[in-house]
Amino acid sequence: MNEKFMELAIKEARKNLKKMDGGPFGACVVKGSKVLAVARNMVLRKDATCHAEINAIRAASRRLKDYVLSGCVIYSTTEPCPMCFSAIHWAKIDRIIYGTMIEDVKKLGFSELTIKNTRMKKLGKSKIKIIGGFMLKDCANILKDWKNLDNRAVY
Repeated sequence: MNEKFMELAIKEARKNLKKMDGGPFGACVVKGSKVLAVARNMVLRKDATCHAEINAIRAASRRLKDYVLSGCVIYSTTEPCPMCFSAIHWAKIDRIIYGTMIEDVKKLGFSELTIKNTRMKKLGKSKIKIIGGFMLKDCANILKDWKNLDNRAVY
């Protein structure tokens, strides 16, 4: 685990506290020590699939010219939703490292399906390694700052 990669995801997520392109979520895909992609949630640009993790996977795949991202790690400010977990699994990413939990964003009004990544891993017999609670305080601060916005959007 590397704090600098999560810090990139956090910095990207914070952009939505001003631009309002989507929710307060960021992701970073790395391979070894090389950053392949950093992205944020952009669903308010009229595409429900534009979660931070999906956007980061798309960018990393373009960069590597391959949909297979084995050997990669994805850092996410919040536990990936079922759609994102599935994409991470299908991209064959080795490890998910996240900060806050799905339940934390559900409390903010987001329409999350509260199916834990560990449950999906077990049901799907996925080989993905999952590490939650990484840099939890920093990731939780994004949600706290989001909650205090007057113009925030939830979906």
